[in-house]
Amino acid sequence: MSEKGKKGHGCLWATAIAGVTIFGIAIAAVTAWAAFRGMATRALSANTDFGADEFPAFEEVWASGQGDAKVVRIPLRGMILLDEESGIFGPPIGSTDTALASIQRATHDPDVAAIILDVDSGGGGITASDALYHALENFRLAGEGRKVIAFFGDVAASGAYYASAGADCIVARPTTITGSIGVLIQTLNFQTLAEKVGVQDVTIKSGANKDMLNPFRKPQPEQVALLQGVVDDLHDRFVRIVAEGRSLDVEVVEKIADGRVFTAQTALDLGLVDEIGYWET
Repeated sequence: MSEKGKKGHGCLWATAIAGVTIFGIAIAAVTAWAAFRGMATRALSANTDFGADEFPAFEEVWASGQGDAKVVRIPLRGMILLDEESGIFGPPIGSTDTALASIQRATHDPDVAAIILDVDSGGGGITASDALYHALENFRLAGEGRKVIAFFGDVAASGAYYASAGADCIVARPTTITGSIGVLIQTLNFQTLAEKVGVQDVTIKSGANKDMLNPFRKPQPEQVALLQGVVDDLHDRFVRIVAEGRSLDVEVVEKIADGRVFTAQTALDLGLVDEIGYWET
């Protein structure tokens, strides 16, 4: 595989939910993990030098291949969020926390030579995506010659692309949709509806900007400007990460960092991925 780009980056999606005390910033992306079946509640007895969070106990499952080098496949599926709650049908499969724990385990396992991040996601939270990116960087730096390969499925956009930034090489399927580099804060405004049904907003706040994007009143221009500054700062970080990871000029990335998505071939032409292929690639 080519090592042209050491990292790839996705777009940031920031969501502001009015009516809550603080707005949340999210990035569109997807999460998951693959090379394990069960997670133990304590650290492995053979690795007492590490805490449970440093060296999570997983049951390893051999998937394919021969040789002494161990390569860990970690699927990244669904919404990228930290501390996901269990749903009505049980805990989420392939949660971000599980993926992070898997990377952590691989980082402290001297037998692991590489990680294959198997990505199929449209985005998620900015902090969760950045945490994944950082964890993959730590894995690469923790052992000489270690590699991270990102393998894109149907979608690897926004936060999912961001999370893949720690990869030494990115392989996209011929039908992959990727990119979506950009930042978004979005909410709904119910002022007109509330007036029609006779609902009044009562907000007691400690400062003029504590209820920014209050859904029961028109957005204030000065508060919109403040939030635009937040978006711009996050966007600049995103662009810098992509430029550095993909060995591209910042000016080049800025031209395509408007939230648009790309086919695999276009992404290859732009330098956002290294190869187009399949699992055997």
